[in-house]
Amino acid sequence: MPTGTILVADDDAAIRTVLNQALSRAGYDVRLTGNATTLWRWVAQGDGDIVITDVVMPDENAFDLLPRIKKLRPELPVVVMSAQNTFMTAIKASERGAYDYLPKPFDLKELVSIVGRALAEPKGKLGGKAPLADTDTIPLVGRSPAMQDIYRVLARLMQTDLTVMIVGESGTGKELVARALHDYGKRRAGPFVAINMAAIPRDLIESELFGHEKGAFTGAQARNPGRFEQAEGGTLFLDEIGDMPMEAQTRLLRVLQQGEYTTVGGRTPIKADVRIVAATNKDLRQQIQQGMFREDLFFRLNVVPLRLPPLRERSDDVPDLVRHFFAQAEREGLPAKQIDAGAMEKLKRYRWPGNVRELENMIRRLTALYPQEIITGPIIDNELSTPEPMSAREAAREDETLMASVERHMGTYFKSFGDDVPPPGLYHRVLREVEIPLISAALAATRGNQIKAADLLGVNRNTLRKKVRDLDIQVIRTSR
Repeated sequence: MPTGTILVADDDAAIRTVLNQALSRAGYDVRLTGNATTLWRWVAQGDGDIVITDVVMPDENAFDLLPRIKKLRPELPVVVMSAQNTFMTAIKASERGAYDYLPKPFDLKELVSIVGRALAEPKGKLGGKAPLADTDTIPLVGRSPAMQDIYRVLARLMQTDLTVMIVGESGTGKELVARALHDYGKRRAGPFVAINMAAIPRDLIESELFGHEKGAFTGAQARNPGRFEQAEGGTLFLDEIGDMPMEAQTRLLRVLQQGEYTTVGGRTPIKADVRIVAATNKDLRQQIQQGMFREDLFFRLNVVPLRLPPLRERSDDVPDLVRHFFAQAEREGLPAKQIDAGAMEKLKRYRWPGNVRELENMIRRLTALYPQEIITGPIIDNELSTPEPMSAREAAREDETLMASVERHMGTYFKSFGDDVPPPGLYHRVLREVEIPLISAALAATRGNQIKAADLLGVNRNTLRKKVRDLDIQVIRTSR
């Protein structure tokens, strides 16, 4: 049977009652108070084996009380509860030495489990770190349960050097999470260096990562430090790790195993004091089965897996994100905007194939291009171009139809030459005769939605708009 005395502080009588019932049924002695003054008196007297406290109380904030508790009784675990469910709340709790952080509303079974773990652990000094500067900045936005889980994991990882694998669709904020791990972690005084594997030619990746010596290859006229050397003492973010070629994977595995590397063309091993954070939007386990990714490297990188949910799985976060991006745009000198309830509901219902990045880009367009101070539903309809986005299956089916149409068109076009040599000006003829129907087909497939059409064609939306205008392509919007 569990034993121990739990000190509970919360100014909400209903919460105190619920906690008292749950913890008493679990076999613990419970003492309740609605203020920080009484809680501090109990702690100073040496009472209690664990503290559960709300952040905001009538006489003192728990974040101000926590350092005093940790200084007086560093072995006393403190669990912090808060209805201010932001990333910074979780970080502040961690920085001030809290054993754990629970967003309200919380699961009682989880709370009882946390209490059991805390009381079972060996007593030791758990003093918090010095408070971070600029803690009013919110790098991650959202109060949904999915984001709360991420905040709690991040808070636990901040003071470690564990390798983290961030998985999520494009636009979910993988680099933002990596930066948060660095900026609020123990390596924040060091550099944060990012490298995107998909953006570097395959034959240059090893040189980019590990550096090269003078004369290591043709064109290497001087020694060049790699990203590992640049990130010394800090964090190296390996974005799109699934696109790393096998040769570079082998060298990276050696670094993770041995903690050292050599430059391209070099012979002297260099110690690597770098925290690795990797990210991908691909299924690496599937790539392992296909022989495209090393299984041993995957397990080295996947020490702490962290999945970022797509925006469609956390639509309740859309209002917070919209307000955040409006405020951000205003700080950058763009006009202040507000949004009405109808428009906000449309944004929440939209499936956001481009995730948070797509939402941010839309907010920037709304602030820059629309003179109205209040954004309404019709404006959102105009931006989204369709009230009901296609499902993934519908989109895939229309993609196949579009590509088949393009293949038929190009096949017919080149067959028209027969065995003759194509005529002069082929390049511009192909552009004229293939580009127009290609763009038209993409717009038709997406029902006039230029955002989706640009994504389907793999071009920038502004580029597509210019093409539509210059080539005088008629955009016909249809509804289902």
